Amino acid sequence: MSSSTRLRRGLLAAALSLALPALAVAASGGKGTSAWSAVDPMIGTGGDGHTFPGATVPFGMVQLSPDTAMPDFKHAYKYAAGYQFADSSIMGFSHTHFSGSGHSDLGDVLVMPIAGDVKLDPGSPDQPGSGYRSRFSHSTEKAEAGYYAVTLSDYDVRAELTANARVGFHRYTFPKGKPAHVLLDLRPSIYDYDGKVLWSTLRVRADGTVTGGRTTRGWAPGRQLYFAMRFNQPITSRELKNREEKIVYRGFGGPGNRNDDADGISGRALEGVFDFGNLDKPLVAKVAISTVSEDNAIANLDKDGEGFDFDARRADARQLWEKTLAVVDLQAPAETRKTFYTALYHAMLSPTLSMDVNGQYRGPDNQVHTAKGFDFYSTWSLWDVYRAQQPLMTLLEPNKSNDFVSSLIAAREASPFGILPVWSYGGMETWCMIGYHAVPVIADAYVKGIRGYDGGKALEAMVASATYGPYGGLDDYMKLGYVPIDHQPEAASKTVEYAFDDWSLAQAAKAMGKDDVAATFMKRAGNWKNSFDTKTGFLRARKADGNYREPFDPSSAAYGSDYTEGNAWQYSWYVPQDIAGLIQALGGSDAFVKKLDSVFDAKVDPKSFAHVEDITGLIGWYAHGNEPSHHVAYLYDYAGQPWKTQERLTQIMKTQYTPTPTGLVGNDDLGQMSAWYIFSALGFYPVAPGSSQYVIGRPFVEKATLNLQNGKHFTVSTDHLDAKHPYVGKVTLNGKDLARTWVTHEELTAGGELHFSMQAEPSKWGTAADAAPYSMSSSAN
Repeated sequence: MSSSTRLRRGLLAAALSLALPALAVAASGGKGTSAWSAVDPMIGTGGDGHTFPGATVPFGMVQLSPDTAMPDFKHAYKYAAGYQFADSSIMGFSHTHFSGSGHSDLGDVLVMPIAGDVKLDPGSPDQPGSGYRSRFSHSTEKAEAGYYAVTLSDYDVRAELTANARVGFHRYTFPKGKPAHVLLDLRPSIYDYDGKVLWSTLRVRADGTVTGGRTTRGWAPGRQLYFAMRFNQPITSRELKNREEKIVYRGFGGPGNRNDDADGISGRALEGVFDFGNLDKPLVAKVAISTVSEDNAIANLDKDGEGFDFDARRADARQLWEKTLAVVDLQAPAETRKTFYTALYHAMLSPTLSMDVNGQYRGPDNQVHTAKGFDFYSTWSLWDVYRAQQPLMTLLEPNKSNDFVSSLIAAREASPFGILPVWSYGGMETWCMIGYHAVPVIADAYVKGIRGYDGGKALEAMVASATYGPYGGLDDYMKLGYVPIDHQPEAASKTVEYAFDDWSLAQAAKAMGKDDVAATFMKRAGNWKNSFDTKTGFLRARKADGNYREPFDPSSAAYGSDYTEGNAWQYSWYVPQDIAGLIQALGGSDAFVKKLDSVFDAKVDPKSFAHVEDITGLIGWYAHGNEPSHHVAYLYDYAGQPWKTQERLTQIMKTQYTPTPTGLVGNDDLGQMSAWYIFSALGFYPVAPGSSQYVIGRPFVEKATLNLQNGKHFTVSTDHLDAKHPYVGKVTLNGKDLARTWVTHEELTAGGELHFSMQAEPSKWGTAADAAPYSMSSSAN
């Protein structure tokens, strides 16, 4: 994903005979180790991964995590998750975070425990003691799925965090002999520290509950977030501060002890300091959030935050993660297990619940709505997640997929423009990135038999989004068959992405028996040809008069250019629905493979993309750190040379993922990078969501069993899996030879076993003319 200003993300590296640590079959194999214990939330917290290490539950509304910085707009990209592993101080713990996004926002309800004197500003990380932030050491950090802890060395406070769906739980152990305080700062935002809070409120209610909220002018303008907070020990005194007007309201204690000047305060720069005196036991705080109101936050706290038993809530979070991650039983070496299960963990963080216990949620019209019969989810990085993260959910979490599709439809019904979300969170729209990629999310679910929603409304929503002329040059696209570059930036990318979305819509319409709709959008799916220049062999941007824009440099990439976060070398392969047509346009299979090889084998200086943050993870022109490249390694299958897909996948898996804080070469993008790893480790990938096919690559795990929600079990198994045997020699499905290079969703969900026999040299497996996966040009479907 990216911002509207495009603040976003980027020959084998060694001979195949060299040892690949991720493939080495260890004697222990990790057997007997739980999936939960293999997760390392620190992976991706450094470099460009943009993940957070804090506590959350699967698809939870609360992401309670430490923030090392909330910088100005210029530096916001680096801190999209609020935390950078290379930093040495923490400014507090906030309750909302994106996981792996390429743009920053959130960081709501920042809380900092303080022992001793209280400072009111975070101060500079380069000047210890200049503010309330505290230094810390990674040696004191403990990060698990559902739990995070760290020692704040400047205060000698041990901070522990856990969470459930709507509530974050804090436990702070203060040093003896020093007064304990909790600072609540409503000013910071990960998007921009200063000037982004339009209005905020803070008050202490008669029962001691602290409530408030704020409206921010961040990525989604006018976003509202409310909270309710309670402590397990009485507040001895407190101050509510409006820093903008230098107003301070002081008071004492809880119920019946209200000699304060005011119980509430409002403004744009609010803080609260809550004092607890010298404590002889840990302080527990619990915070519920809501996008609707303070009263709803209180209701969420009453229902989901009962009691102050921190250890019980931590155990609940662990149990939920153990149950969720148990969908895959993996037999692999320890490092592979860590990478795999952390990827599965990251893939199951978004979209996030955005609904209160009474069913209410805030929609893109900024009004309050009530969900009926489904849970409402938001945080949709749709340009990314439609490719693999959402298809992974249709396989592993189909019940959640029903809620996801219902949420997209509900958001469309509340949209002032009557279209599906593009990039939304907290129910609010940002209009970031291109395409109408909620369409393939819905279409893929429908084609795969996930039907717990109104199909008629789903089709209506998809068609409305695909025909809304004012959006992204769609009016020209429908008139000319392409988006003209003299009318719209990134026109070449928009043309091919719209064409794929159209194709997926056609698949859903056909499955619904709406043949007229299917025919209309199947015709539009061929519009990719209108921007593909067969003379140069590249996707190119055309002007409204029909001419290609000149001059043309296929290596050129810039924000707002002909392409979205990429160049012609990267985007010319984006025809997932019609690779056979692309092969023909490039002059046949041999020419196609030769050009595809040149993508990976090119000598490219990474510094040439320094001005485009998102083009990372380079192997030649291939950029694994950004989504337009994610399907490319699988395209050799379509040209009858699957062994080259196997080679390229080996190259990618070896160089692009490691179980370290810097182990993701690009933004995880709300689970897309992680979902790519999971599918590829299992041996197949959804090149064209909506086809119900998974294109076979090669496995990177010894054995994995998918424990599906329908009660079936599907196993991927291998023999001779090691660095000396990187090629697929034979594949069987349920004991029968499988000559084709794809399997279907129905075959996986029926249960059974996909077995790979690996060998040292390339084989003839999958090379027959009829072995290739689906393409619209070569299929009657």
